[in-house]
Amino acid sequence: MDKSARDKGFEAEKIAAAYLESKGWIVLDQNYFFQRAEVDIVAYDQTCIVFVEVKARSDTYFGHPEEFIDDSKQRNVHKAAEAWMYERKMEGSPARFDVIAIVQKDNEAPDIKHFEDAFR
Repeated sequence: MDKSARDKGFEAEKIAAAYLESKGWIVLDQNYFFQRAEVDIVAYDQTCIVFVEVKARSDTYFGHPEEFIDDSKQRNVHKAAEAWMYERKMEGSPARFDVIAIVQKDNEAPDIKHFEDAFR
């Protein structure tokens, strides 16, 4: 049975969270929603709060995963990040926006690329 796009997305986010934890980061939240805005992972890298957008593809025939994060998506992540910081009374804390791009072909280990400070 084929996995739904949503299932594949959750799987990619689990891979990304495990990757960040393997680097010593602390995952603070996953799939945080505010209204219709979402941030996939909120983590702490020992220096600041990092809002991470995860994009995954099974191949790169139509482009690399990171190429699918457009201005609209960036605004969406910003909105969710602002709400996350406000709810926790952390406005003004150091923060940045990263992207984790994952390409995972059938039955192969995922190829993970981490772009720090990918957008503002």
